[in-house]
Amino acid sequence: MNNAVETPVVNRGNAVLKEILSGGATRALLSVVLGFVVGALFMVFSNEAFLTAAQYFTARPADSLAAAWTAIADGYSALFRGSIYNYAADDIVVAFRPLTETLRFAGPLIASGLGIALAFRVGLFNIGASGQLLFGALWATWISTRVSLPWGVHLVVAALVAILASAAYAAVVGFLKARTGAHEVIVTIMMNYIAAGILTYFFRTPELLREVDGGGTPKSDAPAETAQLPYLLGDQYTLHWGFILAIVGVFAYWWIMERSTMGYRFRMVGHNPDAARTAGINVERTFMIAMAVSGAFVGLAAVNQALGARAGMTPDIDGTIGFDAITVALLGSSTAPGVLLAGLLFGAFKAGAPAMQVIGLSPEITGVVQGFIVLFIAAPPLVRAIFRLPPPQKSTVVADWWRSLVTKGGRK
Repeated sequence: MNNAVETPVVNRGNAVLKEILSGGATRALLSVVLGFVVGALFMVFSNEAFLTAAQYFTARPADSLAAAWTAIADGYSALFRGSIYNYAADDIVVAFRPLTETLRFAGPLIASGLGIALAFRVGLFNIGASGQLLFGALWATWISTRVSLPWGVHLVVAALVAILASAAYAAVVGFLKARTGAHEVIVTIMMNYIAAGILTYFFRTPELLREVDGGGTPKSDAPAETAQLPYLLGDQYTLHWGFILAIVGVFAYWWIMERSTMGYRFRMVGHNPDAARTAGINVERTFMIAMAVSGAFVGLAAVNQALGARAGMTPDIDGTIGFDAITVALLGSSTAPGVLLAGLLFGAFKAGAPAMQVIGLSPEITGVVQGFIVLFIAAPPLVRAIFRLPPPQKSTVVADWWRSLVTKGGRK
């Protein structure tokens, strides 16, 4: 009798472990590990001490191994000091500044990553986060520099206008796809160029956004103090409330996708548009709404960039955020917790790159690591082959196992 009870428990435990190892979270974590391994190889083979010691490797292999280890340790310790905690600093404020910089860089990455992730869940490829960010930043800058409003109201109005502008700009893509069948990838890429051109024109026109005493480089006036995002930890850190907006966006994204009727429609259309249409869902309207909501999340990044600055902005305020957001969404598996963690990781890369450059390493190494992470994320069979992971499981063993434990606990 006891053996009959114990045997299924052992088998179920093995099934749970197998399902965990075959899950997307495990593959994402291992992809990050592989990315860091590739980055370590680049550090080693670009290190002069290692290359010199490698010439007499057969005679004294320990020298090459020591040089390789030193290169990796110095590189990743510099990344840690530049992104998490500077243990070499004399001042506690300076020591924790890297962490605040990581959070500051992560804010717009998380917000825009949520927008891209939402589009992915609906079966759309929003490659236009860059243009949507620029368009939202354009109107946030206009409100913050050309409109006078009381303190508090000015910031809220500028932020709402930015979010609505980004949402409207993205909704155009959804409208064209729904009404004409235009492919969203082509349309969003072209609209990136349109937004960049419009922003540059505004920044070159004194009556619109150009800085009055600006030089040859197109530049806007600084946002009014009443419309600036306040610092989160005081003037000694540049981290502002834009990061809090990104965290609010994470919870909003989770609620929309996992708890709302609209999110259910999004997911249903993403799984199978034909089945969703048969079930009575207006797929074309869903595309339009999804692109608008996707753009609204990107608008949070626009608020971060436009209203978090203390000086005038240039047309390249988006940097690489629009395209990094695609990587963040992929690494985060288009889930709210995943996008949050992926945004923090890539924010750490951005914050730590200058510290790596200080010790003589190329800051592009972090870009190499990011690129290989995406490569491994996009090739699950490769990751499974390297680590000999089991194939994806269609069962819900973990959920059933947890449900059985809860049930037993309730009975006790």
